[in-house]
Amino acid sequence: MSEDSSAAAAAATKRPREDSPEDSRPPAGREENNGAIEDDDDDDDVGPMPMSDVGMGAAPKKKRKVLPHEQLFLDHLPSADRYSKSFMHRDVLNFVEVAKTDFIITTSVDGHLKIWKKQEIGIEFVKHYRAHSVPISAIAVSADGQLCASMAEDGSVKVFDVVNFDMINMMKLDFVPLTCCWVHKRGQAQSLLAISDSASGAIHIYDGRGNGTALEKVSIHQAPVHLMKYTDRYDTVVSADQSGFLEYWQPREPFEPPKVRGMWELKSSTDLYEFKKTKSTPTSLTFSPSSSHFATISFPSQQIRIFNFLTGKLYRAYDESMSAVQAMQQAGTAVYKLDDMEFGRRLAVERELEKDPKAGATMNAIWDESGNFLLYPTMLGIKVVNILNNRVVRLLGKDETGRWLNLSLYQGAPAKKGMSSLAAAASANPILQSREVRDPTLFCTAFKRPRFYMFTRAEPEDTKGQADRDVLNEKPSREEQTLAVHEGTQSGKASKDSPFAHSAVIHTTLGDMHCKLFPQHAPKAVENFVGHARSGYFEGVIFHRVIKKFMIQTGDPLGDGTGGTSIWDREFEDEFTDQLRHNQPYTLSMANAGPNTNGSQFFITTTVTPWLDNKHTIFGRVISGLEVVHNIENVRTNKVDKPFEDIKIISVDVE
Repeated sequence: MSEDSSAAAAAATKRPREDSPEDSRPPAGREENNGAIEDDDDDDDVGPMPMSDVGMGAAPKKKRKVLPHEQLFLDHLPSADRYSKSFMHRDVLNFVEVAKTDFIITTSVDGHLKIWKKQEIGIEFVKHYRAHSVPISAIAVSADGQLCASMAEDGSVKVFDVVNFDMINMMKLDFVPLTCCWVHKRGQAQSLLAISDSASGAIHIYDGRGNGTALEKVSIHQAPVHLMKYTDRYDTVVSADQSGFLEYWQPREPFEPPKVRGMWELKSSTDLYEFKKTKSTPTSLTFSPSSSHFATISFPSQQIRIFNFLTGKLYRAYDESMSAVQAMQQAGTAVYKLDDMEFGRRLAVERELEKDPKAGATMNAIWDESGNFLLYPTMLGIKVVNILNNRVVRLLGKDETGRWLNLSLYQGAPAKKGMSSLAAAASANPILQSREVRDPTLFCTAFKRPRFYMFTRAEPEDTKGQADRDVLNEKPSREEQTLAVHEGTQSGKASKDSPFAHSAVIHTTLGDMHCKLFPQHAPKAVENFVGHARSGYFEGVIFHRVIKKFMIQTGDPLGDGTGGTSIWDREFEDEFTDQLRHNQPYTLSMANAGPNTNGSQFFITTTVTPWLDNKHTIFGRVISGLEVVHNIENVRTNKVDKPFEDIKIISVDVE
């Protein structure tokens, strides 16, 4: 862009499109709600907004129910607003499971499975398996936490001994499996694994340690079964098929519902036809610790329902759909009020999630160890709901940029036994309290993220100095290794004379950011960046535009967003490719004033920004020094998003 006319330059201010499709920005001076969830006496403000068809009708208001020793239960749950640590897989994670044996199993869509061991504080990596050559479609952990099974669409099934972190069996099915579930009681000699057929309603039961020959075939569904959960207490499986039917059955002939006191006799007297009536399908089902209730989530409608197991009656129902959240945001009744720009960003991510049913199907609701609290992911964060009085008592991760999906909870166990009663546990007796050592941890995945995250009772700032919050525990990808080899085969002189580079270090007054560049996808943008870096063009240039939860922008020698030019002293064209999207934070993109108006200004995103795809050229990503990006992102700014105190680029090294 020419610097001759200040008026023309001002009209062509380089800026990434911060607006989501709704084009919304908060008015000046608006402050975000800090997200604190406080109890009050207003009985109308009851957390996650019950659905209209589940309630007390016109009955008079009753006194709010009180959960005895509620604070004790809450003390055994994570409480930090932000995650304390995250670990990597090579690709996007889809499942995370906590076993009763204090092991954590994580899987990613590239077929990899990792086993971790819970320590007194934090976790420790144990073993890594390339379990499948195609994406893992389901995993299951046995009720005793001893066995784990994973399966893929190619019909392969792998069985792992969790405690000894060893693969003990492999099976090759003659059909494409849909889901799996261990269906044996704790201590049972034979380990039974139920696997459903994606082409029919059949469920096959195998010996998990056997040769792959089916022991039984269950034919109680007409449509393919995509969901099965087993309760050890009642030795019963609850399964759901793709047509919306729910069935109870015991894993032995004649595969009928259990005959226990209080169990429903006629299915017509239950609410188990709820999904069929509403034309929806549950994608997640989890039992409470006592198996008295089970919770389901439907996707993409995002309705959370809680059923009484014995009566089959609907106990609670919450509407977390996009339309319901939008209505609460507009009415100002949301449990956490977002500013307009952030709400628009999350809506854009939500719409993208709705187009990905495989990712949406991993969303689940989980129970705490007491069975009094239900945790489930929403657009606003992870809600912790007291199901007795129907109130949101905590909202975890509300200020993070990830869209949480798959959850699993570790609450630990007392180091010593000897608690005589709940009242004794709730007492202030220091001798009794010293017997408990807990590190409650919530493990979760996020949409399109190659990491799993840990929420504990410690905020990230409480663990400063121990290690980076986002642990780089993976080796460079194959693409990165190829680029490194290619670069290493060139002579030193040729490398220095080349107009391209594959990596850069941006030295700023707040620290260094190490970046990977993409000359193979954006040769013009990389050549321009490398040319400016080598000439010292960026030295002393400030970050003139900083927007929290969006991006940090620099590259303008004038420092106001109106200046800067390319190494060719003219604007150059955009370079778009489907292989590079704004689907992860820390993306380096060219700022512009419209199509094909690239100059010297660039920005680094701090969150997922899909609305920028095919509008701004991506030419790199920050791979180290992520905390520097966030330190810049969190500085105080004025009304035009310029930091009060200048943050400068000292120099840029490329190689």
